[in-house]
Amino acid sequence: MATSEKQLPDWVPSGGGEGFTTEVMPGVVGGHDGLPGSGVGTNTPTRPVVKRRQLSVEDYVAGVIAGDRAILGRAITLVESNNPEHAAIAREVLKSLQPRTGGAVRVGITGVPGAGKSTFIESLGTWLCGQGHKVAVLAVDPSSTRTGGSILGDKTRMEQLSRLDTAFIRPSPSGGTLGGVARKSRETLLLCEAAGFDVVLVETVGVGQSEVTVRSMVDFFLLILIAGAGDELQGIKKGVIELADMILVNKADGDNLPRANAARAEYERVLHYLRPATEGWQTHAHTVSALTGEGVPEAWAVVQKFAETMKISGQFTTRRHSQDVAWLHALIEEALRQRFRQHPTVQALLPGLETAVMQGEIAASLAVEQLFAQVDDTLLRSGKAQT
Repeated sequence: MATSEKQLPDWVPSGGGEGFTTEVMPGVVGGHDGLPGSGVGTNTPTRPVVKRRQLSVEDYVAGVIAGDRAILGRAITLVESNNPEHAAIAREVLKSLQPRTGGAVRVGITGVPGAGKSTFIESLGTWLCGQGHKVAVLAVDPSSTRTGGSILGDKTRMEQLSRLDTAFIRPSPSGGTLGGVARKSRETLLLCEAAGFDVVLVETVGVGQSEVTVRSMVDFFLLILIAGAGDELQGIKKGVIELADMILVNKADGDNLPRANAARAEYERVLHYLRPATEGWQTHAHTVSALTGEGVPEAWAVVQKFAETMKISGQFTTRRHSQDVAWLHALIEEALRQRFRQHPTVQALLPGLETAVMQGEIAASLAVEQLFAQVDDTLLRSGKAQT
């Protein structure tokens, strides 16, 4: 192929590099097989990348209310962002949408690894959509320690449910937060309610004492267990059974059905001696097969009965009010932690104190006292200067 010298780099000898062990060829010319633009390696500019239009507070609010899934996704990304500008916009969006929240039944779902939580959620969510409900799933994944992103990606494991127009699945990284609940999951839940979803399912990672975090943001807490996984009472040692409003023994099908029924009976006996997680409600154990769908409608009937019973007794509203206050205190603690770490005095002194603690020159408790003493002194001088 003949190649003009002006198309080749400066280091190629005249004559196109004849005699070299390699030959420099010109780039592929665009305009064929659907490839736009000109040749690779030329100075012809390519088409600019079109950026998404920045949405205003009014755009977010109108889109969420209209049930626009794309805008709902962008609104959730907004509230998850740590950017101060995004946080300011998110607060205004949530403030405008607040009157439209609170209408959904909030169900927290946890369980031992391998219990089939995602499979059950897909089975339940698909069935609920078939009954005329709009279902939002907040699947809180473990976070990558390197990127902070989701590892499991539950949306890929709920393929059938994700195809439904009346379902919305949002995987989000836990960010290392206690109990595997993302820091902004509460705001995400409110956005889904404002978008018209009347059932919100919150799936959490793992099982243990930290799942009390989930308990503090849902109406009904569901624990999924399986038979034949070793010590049937292992969950009791972790205290999570005491938080559950219902226990489901999953994979009650095929050859495993007898073992599932035996495990259900064992948990039922244990629950008889435990204090109920919710006043006025007795927790029971049931069997279900997320694979076949057997027991799924019955499980939802228990959730409905719970909601009706709690609304009549007033416990439903009382619990939500208590959760709102707990959320307030959690946000206060988070804001104090962030502002403390961003304080100039802390940023200046903390590295040196960390080194001193690592080298054994000072106890950690004494280092904390010195740090707070310096911060208090700085704030005191600042207050006197302002007056």
